[in-house]
Amino acid sequence: MDRLEAMAVLLAAVDSGSLSAASRQLGLPLTTVSRKVLDLEAHLKTRLLIRSSRRVTVTDAGRAYVAACRRILEEVGEAERAATGEYCTPKGDLFVTAPIVFGRLHVLPIVADFLRAYPDINVRMMLADRVVNMTEEHIDVALRIGELPDSSLVATKVGSIRRIVCASPAYLASRGSPKNPSDLSAHDCITFEGLMSPREWIFRVGKVVTPIAIRSRLVVNTAESAIDAAIAGLGLTRVLSYQVADARRAGTLAVVLERFEPMPWPVSLVHPGQGLLPLKTRAFIDFAAQRLRARITVVA
Repeated sequence: MDRLEAMAVLLAAVDSGSLSAASRQLGLPLTTVSRKVLDLEAHLKTRLLIRSSRRVTVTDAGRAYVAACRRILEEVGEAERAATGEYCTPKGDLFVTAPIVFGRLHVLPIVADFLRAYPDINVRMMLADRVVNMTEEHIDVALRIGELPDSSLVATKVGSIRRIVCASPAYLASRGSPKNPSDLSAHDCITFEGLMSPREWIFRVGKVVTPIAIRSRLVVNTAESAIDAAIAGLGLTRVLSYQVADARRAGTLAVVLERFEPMPWPVSLVHPGQGLLPLKTRAFIDFAAQRLRARITVVA
């Protein structure tokens, strides 16, 4: 039995929630995945997983063993990276994640320049509007928008982004421009459920943060849809400032209630803080941070 491989299979089953999901993730037959977990249990003479038709549950003994497997595989991976020179020269595979719109508009162009500058580094880029677990998904660098929770992650701040309310000039001409957040009760609103509540928006009145009730005439699940609907004159929407920079320059959207905006959200590059930092990661953070600061200054 290849014990390290069996440990990796066990972790895949636990992290994905089922043997079949681990089979798809690893590209192995389900019978192979099942056999490797059974071999580990036979070797340890204890049950690690409780299997059902849809998912697996970790036993008490399995929970401690899974944690140990994770540490062991991380240490083996770090040793292999050191042996291949990843800590001596920038090289290897780099996994980067960012929010969808910001990643497409601002991170991807920087990644393209980075690849030209570092021919020995390959980048895998995942764009997702969710907080990705960097350890479980083996992410090297993530771009995060918003306040960061206390964690072992190390952050490099690259700027801040405003949360703005905007509408088309045609809508504002026909319905009037709100002067105070309370005026929103007389307006149609378009809400992006990934960013805000469809029932209320938060504003800063003086030093007080105040929720203001709104009426959502349209609720969408992407920022692009909310922006398109606002440009079409369907109502007011709240999005992040970089998402409407082009529309504002083109004059198809205008910002309102600027003096009531909540505090801007910080934008940071984060990476796991444990162990040595591979040069590929340090090279990317140093390369990207300066360029992101310049871009965010323009769109904030």
